Amino acid sequence: MHDPSIIKAGDLYYVFSTGAGIAIRTSADLMHWDLAGAVFSATPEWVVSAVGDVDALWAPDVSYWGGLYHLYYAASYFGTNRSCIGHATTAALGSAVVRWVDRGAVLCSEGTDHNAIDPNVVIDERGTAWLVFGSFWSGLKLVQLTHEGDPVDGTLTSIAARPSNAIEAPFIVRRGEHYYLFASFDTCCAGARSTYKIMVGRSQALAGPYVDRLGTRMLDGGGTRVLTSSSRWRGPGSNGLLRDGESWYNIYHSYDAEADGIFALRVAELSWGTDGWPESGGP
Repeated sequence: MHDPSIIKAGDLYYVFSTGAGIAIRTSADLMHWDLAGAVFSATPEWVVSAVGDVDALWAPDVSYWGGLYHLYYAASYFGTNRSCIGHATTAALGSAVVRWVDRGAVLCSEGTDHNAIDPNVVIDERGTAWLVFGSFWSGLKLVQLTHEGDPVDGTLTSIAARPSNAIEAPFIVRRGEHYYLFASFDTCCAGARSTYKIMVGRSQALAGPYVDRLGTRMLDGGGTRVLTSSSRWRGPGSNGLLRDGESWYNIYHSYDAEADGIFALRVAELSWGTDGWPESGGP
């Protein structure tokens, strides 16, 4: 799978990933996974009207707040910013039939200097929901959400950029006094030739500035390495974090150089150093 997003509900872990209709898989142990259908039986009509007849929906993000499970996802064409982020909700996971209600587009980017893909929701210290997103172009952006999950207004805050270089797949988590911004740098989606890597910066404020271990701002291309390729597992990226009790896990995809570059879900233990920076197992 590509672009995994994970959540735990009851005794099961749920992973959502890029694909036609957005595939769902479940596991009781993070090791053995079963297909559990898809979010949509057909591409939402608004996607065809706003973006086009895409063959997959990208990079879903699942979270729970305000009494609902929220799923944000992207529709786009590779290499363009003719892109939109959609939003769907459901009241429960784990029932025999889970009905997702699609709420349509929340952001589109055609004609702008940014790209509306790779959404991720973060809840701040006051309980307010924010959406971080972005890829290439002018980098990663942050926008506040209403209680219903729509942007409060059109105000976007830039939080990371790499002029002329690839940055995408943001994921923000709050731990202690800091927010940690994870992002994927360099080339995705080229099988065993992928150069994707996971980088991180941190800030005491959600809107930044995010800096790496050396103090370089992520708006200036900075980032501290979390995970890069091994001889077998190439291009780890598009990650998210899961906290389960006292344990932390890094969830991402990678390409198996020993199996013709097939892409696979990877789950690695994640720890936090004495200096507060994340250290991931893997790849």
